[in-house]
Amino acid sequence: MTAEPDWLIWAREIQATAQTGLAFCKDPYDIERYHALRALAVRILAARTAAPAERIEALFASDPGYATPKVDVRAAVFDKAGRILLVREVQDGGRWTMPGGWVDVNQTPAECALREVTEESGYVARIVKLAAVWDRARQGHPPGPFSIVKLMFVCALAGGSPATSLETCGTGWFAEDALPDDLSRGRTLPHQLARMFAHWRQPELPTAFE
Repeated sequence: MTAEPDWLIWAREIQATAQTGLAFCKDPYDIERYHALRALAVRILAARTAAPAERIEALFASDPGYATPKVDVRAAVFDKAGRILLVREVQDGGRWTMPGGWVDVNQTPAECALREVTEESGYVARIVKLAAVWDRARQGHPPGPFSIVKLMFVCALAGGSPATSLETCGTGWFAEDALPDDLSRGRTLPHQLARMFAHWRQPELPTAFE
């Protein structure tokens, strides 16, 4: 997998240090220093990306408390023919991805995965197994400002009918040898789809982790 650039890893570590410090520090001088650290992380990201500093600052400020990885869930839903369900992601120009999103407060990852399937595709699914727990940065996704853990669930189709949402503009079922090329690579990668097909064919495979 393509390694992330050092500057991005360092900026994340600086931001995490600042966020955790601001969550627990009481000394006004140290608080000022942690704000300065966060501003430094913002400057690094703004200098290396096309995102405006104000947007990055607002993104960091909206995530208070002890700094931990964000949790993303993806549902690999299969029908009886062994095809996988993909949806077109509006925010990424209609590119294809497994249904999924952030884990919400007061819901388990599995509950969130099933909810995302219904909200984004109109279908209903049931969980078969947790197939993978992956660190996003080590999977080859495009770089991002936050550390993210991806939980991949293999699911079986249980009902429903195709529908779109505010986040999706299409649904489709794909055989392993007929997957679309235009994947939303910030969310789903070809080798991840291949691994989900392997787990569907061989449910006894152990959960992958990295």
